[in-house]
Amino acid sequence: MNQNQNLNMNQNLNLAQNKNGKQAWLSSPGWDCLWILSPAFVSTAFVILARQQMAASQNVPLWVWVCFVLLVDVAHVYASLFRTYLSPQAFAKNRTLLLALPAIAWIAGSLLYSLDGIYFWRALAYLAVFHFIRQQFGFVVLYSRNDPEPMKKFKWLDSSAVYMATLYPIIYWHTNMPRNFSWFVAGDFIESLPQSLDPRFFANIFFVVYVLVLASYLLKEIVLLKKTGFFNLPRNLLIAGTALSWWTGIITFNSDMAFTITNVVSHGIPYMALVWLYHHEPSSENYREIDDYRESENLAGNNSTAPRQTSTKSWSKIRHALLSHVVLYFAFLALLAYLEEGLWDGLIWREHLNIFAWFSALPTIHDTAILALLVPFLALPQSTHYLLDGYIWRVKDRKSIWSA
Repeated sequence: MNQNQNLNMNQNLNLAQNKNGKQAWLSSPGWDCLWILSPAFVSTAFVILARQQMAASQNVPLWVWVCFVLLVDVAHVYASLFRTYLSPQAFAKNRTLLLALPAIAWIAGSLLYSLDGIYFWRALAYLAVFHFIRQQFGFVVLYSRNDPEPMKKFKWLDSSAVYMATLYPIIYWHTNMPRNFSWFVAGDFIESLPQSLDPRFFANIFFVVYVLVLASYLLKEIVLLKKTGFFNLPRNLLIAGTALSWWTGIITFNSDMAFTITNVVSHGIPYMALVWLYHHEPSSENYREIDDYRESENLAGNNSTAPRQTSTKSWSKIRHALLSHVVLYFAFLALLAYLEEGLWDGLIWREHLNIFAWFSALPTIHDTAILALLVPFLALPQSTHYLLDGYIWRVKDRKSIWSA
């Protein structure tokens, strides 16, 4: 057999492997579609079908606030506890980071709030935007890990597509002020661009870039499908859902209710599902569950004090129980969310005391000096979650306890 025949056989073999390329599901097609990919499509469809209610509602109704803000948006933040503070191994290996970040966030937040409360909310809002965008980018990376070699050359275009799918709606938001919704509080986004810059012209330029990037991505997928015979279904569904939900929630509707539903559902549910999957499916080749009982034994063997051994074992058992039953897992997150929002409502907002009756006896805080300490402290779950999330899903660093 000559060299040319060998080359042709190798090319045919590679093409056959590409055509039979394995989809990079995190768990299974059904599970991923239900919990990771469908929330963006379902929330968008719900908003479109209820468009009359979206247009008529200037404020978020109580049932929407409870179902989506309390039980999804606030609750999902606490899911990261299972990857950090409630994991004996992760906490032991990253103690300095896990203790320092909340302290830094509190100090920085208090300094900003002492200058002006809006500075704090603005910093938190842009940090949240960065976190939301990076989560979608992270899913694209996870769903691209089994791509054939010709596709891997275009990772930059995959990244560009998901970034433009999220950044352009944010640019549109900034150049079409005022809107009937905000990220956290009114005025948290910068509402005016420099006078030398025409907002509409600026938005039009980014829209052209948006169209070109997404069109290039679509063309790339068509060309590579013909070349390799492989179509990355989860990655394409993820990018399509992201583009659809962000466009609908921010651009199509000028509605607080529409933005809340699309924004919260497409972000919070996949995050809670990802944390659950990581610890609940040890059989998955892409996710490894930390053995809580073995961790506690190893850590206890390095400590000389019996109380600390008992404490570590107790936390491991509690964590194991919560991660073994989905109802307990969600109930735990919901309980923490309820306690946090109860403190916010009792001490500051006083907006939903009918569902936070236990907190109604708390004094309303008006002193600006106390608020400068209290508000960033109450927001620590969010700010810490945003900061830590850049560490706890390491895809490339396989030696890290937080590698995905």
